[in-house]
Amino acid sequence: MSATRNQHLLAMENERRFQLLLDAVKDYAIYLLDADGFVVSWNAGAQRFKGYSASEIIGEHFSRFYTPEDRAIGLPLRALQTAALEGKFEAEGWRVRKDGQRFWANVVIDPVKDETGALIGYAKVTRDISQKKEAERALFRSEQQFRLLVQGVRDYAIYMLDPDGNVSSWNAGAEAIKGYRAEEIVGHHFSRFYTEGDRETGEPAKALRTALLQGTFEKEALRVRKDGTTFWAHVVIDPIHDDAGVLTGFTKITRDVTERRRAQEELETAREALAHSQKMEAIGRLTGGVAHDFNNLLTVIRSSADLLQLPNQTEEKRQRYISAIAETADRAAQLTGQLLAFARRQPLEPETFCVGERVRGLERLIITTVGSPVSVKIEIEEAVGSVTADPNQFESAILNMAINARDAMPQGGELRISARNVRHVPSVRRHAAIEGEFVAVDITDNGTGMDAETQGRIFEPFFTTKEVGKGTGLGLSQAYGFAKQSGGEISVQSRFGEGSTFTIYLPRATARAAPDRAGSTPAQLRDELPTQRVLMVEDNEVVGRFALALLEELGQSTVWATNAESALRTMESQNGAFDLVFTDVVMPGMSGVELAKEVERRWPNCRVVLTSGYSHVLAEEGNHGFPLLRKPYSLERLMEVLGVSGKETAQA
Repeated sequence: MSATRNQHLLAMENERRFQLLLDAVKDYAIYLLDADGFVVSWNAGAQRFKGYSASEIIGEHFSRFYTPEDRAIGLPLRALQTAALEGKFEAEGWRVRKDGQRFWANVVIDPVKDETGALIGYAKVTRDISQKKEAERALFRSEQQFRLLVQGVRDYAIYMLDPDGNVSSWNAGAEAIKGYRAEEIVGHHFSRFYTEGDRETGEPAKALRTALLQGTFEKEALRVRKDGTTFWAHVVIDPIHDDAGVLTGFTKITRDVTERRRAQEELETAREALAHSQKMEAIGRLTGGVAHDFNNLLTVIRSSADLLQLPNQTEEKRQRYISAIAETADRAAQLTGQLLAFARRQPLEPETFCVGERVRGLERLIITTVGSPVSVKIEIEEAVGSVTADPNQFESAILNMAINARDAMPQGGELRISARNVRHVPSVRRHAAIEGEFVAVDITDNGTGMDAETQGRIFEPFFTTKEVGKGTGLGLSQAYGFAKQSGGEISVQSRFGEGSTFTIYLPRATARAAPDRAGSTPAQLRDELPTQRVLMVEDNEVVGRFALALLEELGQSTVWATNAESALRTMESQNGAFDLVFTDVVMPGMSGVELAKEVERRWPNCRVVLTSGYSHVLAEEGNHGFPLLRKPYSLERLMEVLGVSGKETAQA
């Protein structure tokens, strides 16, 4: 009796604990039905989201939780029958709370049987998944909206690829751009959009590999439409991974940018046409200015030559005409030098000189050049430094700026030239300021001045505010090229109607200036020249005959070869018995530089001197290691070269 009573008490305790467990569950409605579907138990979770207390619902049929529509079609009974026959019923659907509000529920019904297997009821578990359902519906609506959005885009081809690159979706924009309908392209590899050349080089696979390695792939390239025509496409490919990080495919967005590319090409063509037009305008300015200056120079030379041919000329007149020709040729060479200096193709011959002495040495020439209406003042600071630069180019730059200042003062005025030491070059033309030791030369006038637009163009090639034929527009560009080549800078400060100040900044030299050396006269140099065997190489017949006559006049034993190959044959036939090879640089076949290297290799005791008037050769002076005599050369320069002995170099 005692054992039976203890078992009964234990069973009651287990049942109480089980009920406490069920009541502790708040997120699930867990309750029992009898065999006919009437509620026989009710937990706290059922009361929480169905709204009924246990006293209100126990003994009531569970069908009241169903909607009228479901009850009308007998869904509650079918649910119990399915559970009894199949051992379980599970479904989702609308259920009704006590207040009539509907909610979406996940329902599981399991049959309950006794020890003999007889059906005695059902266990029913219901969960309110309304929020989950609403989230799914929201996601579905979002996906639908996104799908409609993607389908509605016609300017972009937006589609997906599987991990192998096969098309898995296709929007209306893709059809419009590429020409394929969805049923024609879905399942096919995206490489068919590439050109044959790109497919052969594996570009499609490279694109997917890049997207995987770098997280995206972006490029502009040619792509192929269904009809075989090509178009310029801007392509972006991004990889897609699931929550576990597994690659599920790629998104691909393509835009037809053919029109944009065509517009860019047309813009570039227009820019090239404008640049060509500007070049032609510059050439027009050059031909006007340079032709004017050269015609003046040629007039002097031609007139002097004609006068020299007249009979019975006195020796004084003959010397005057000869001097006029020589001086005019020097001015023509200076004009050519300005062209080369602007292009920075003019090789410099730097020397260390005192700026103050050079400027004072120019004073008389400047006064003569600008004329009496303009007063000239030279102001040199004490202990002004020296610079290492080409002194002739320096003087030419100062003279050019002095002439520009004179032209800016048509009614006369004051020209002030000063030189000073500075430790700072200000910011010029958006370039950063420079700290260091410099010598600054200021050329200041009180003339018409310049507006901002003119100041922005004054160093341009051939730009001039003078009338056509009144100047080449090379003066300031020559000064600019000289300053830059010398490691310095040039600036301008001007206000319209108030005058201008040009300043050349040149780095101060640490070495002392070399003293001026008085040059020897041509007659003295000729008397001192040794007689040498000279092999002259010149392909131009006129220049060759003149140079041959000049060398022979200077007492040199000269042989003329018209090209490098002929020169080498002559050297071989004479066993290299020449003291000097004097060769042009630019010739058909082997160049003068190549010839010089071959002579140096085979006959190391023979000197080689090059000569040329080509700008690219002059710009590369020193790169070949041989002395170079620039055309046009004077008699004095040629005699200096002939007078050099051994392997010394002559830079002329």
